[in-house]
Amino acid sequence: MMLYIHVPFCRSKCRYCAFFSEPLGNGGGERIRSYLDGLLAELVRRGTESRGEPVTSVFFGGGTPSLLSALDLSSLLESIGRHFALTEDAEISIEGNPESLLRPGFMKDLAVAGFNRLSVGVQSLDEGMLRMLGRIHSAEDAVRTLDAARSAGFENVSVDLMWGLPGQTLKGWLGQIDAAAALEPSHISAYGLTLEPGTPLAEAEARGHISLPPEEILAAMYLEGAARMEALGFRHYEISNFARPGCMCRHNCGYWKGEEYLGLGPAAVSTRKGVRWANPPGLEAWLEVARGRARPEREELDQRRLEEERLMLGLRTADGAAMCGEAWELPQVKAFLHELESSGLALISAGRLRLTAKGMLLSNEVLATLMDLIFP
Repeated sequence: MMLYIHVPFCRSKCRYCAFFSEPLGNGGGERIRSYLDGLLAELVRRGTESRGEPVTSVFFGGGTPSLLSALDLSSLLESIGRHFALTEDAEISIEGNPESLLRPGFMKDLAVAGFNRLSVGVQSLDEGMLRMLGRIHSAEDAVRTLDAARSAGFENVSVDLMWGLPGQTLKGWLGQIDAAAALEPSHISAYGLTLEPGTPLAEAEARGHISLPPEEILAAMYLEGAARMEALGFRHYEISNFARPGCMCRHNCGYWKGEEYLGLGPAAVSTRKGVRWANPPGLEAWLEVARGRARPEREELDQRRLEEERLMLGLRTADGAAMCGEAWELPQVKAFLHELESSGLALISAGRLRLTAKGMLLSNEVLATLMDLIFP
């Protein structure tokens, strides 16, 4: 089992963000204390329910988990160790942004507490792009964060980058990859910008103030960007993720393999024993759940749903999806698979279907067709 802790707070909302998070303002300290009290209550209750099942990874995501104090994060990790059966080699990750990670001694304290993987929200090393995205750190802050993380003892450090930004060129994106690789991270997550409804960037596009690069440039950014990272020694192991040998994110790999996970905190999702549920996003509504006074809606996952998700998640990865079952022998399925191979979109070997980088670029279309053919 894997454990996800959602920390819903951030300094300010980025202009592209549509995830649930709560910018801290006046009274933020009181909100954080209410959250920590609720999280501990939820943690104790869920730990009791888990009955000693081994936990192989813990991931603190957000929001911005690095806004919490090192003492609070250490205490939470200690509580997890008391109430859950953490394996000795558990991967323990935390997300953070440069402006909060750079607090004096903070990353050293995290390493001492037991965190062994750090994911840094860099997004860009271009000052103009950072301002456009609404980030509150500078490129120099990001550089200093990577240096300080290594000095603090973190050997496994990931950076998040974004591509397909308004005004970005193919040359500019490849330059960002080179600049990020020069910081010597062990992992890079590279996400194409999506303009989500209701976000400031989506509104700016609707008013004609910004526009994304054209489709052919976006495609080139993905394909040439993936090739550049491979050439720099990062294995393309999932649609948006690249890792040095031995540095794949074990927690996220668990999601893609369909492993069970328990989510704690506002808006966190859990999938256990064929049942999925999601905590409510608002702090107050979640506190009712955390304290056992309310229950989130639960969804039973039947065999067909599980098989559909296994196919969808498997095709996101370099390992691909197993072609098990009679449906894969259907003439129409075989014809489509032949078309994928002959078009350079997929590779088939040892009973597995794997998308190439070109196929991953078109994964939504490929998956939609496969779903229609295999699960009519």
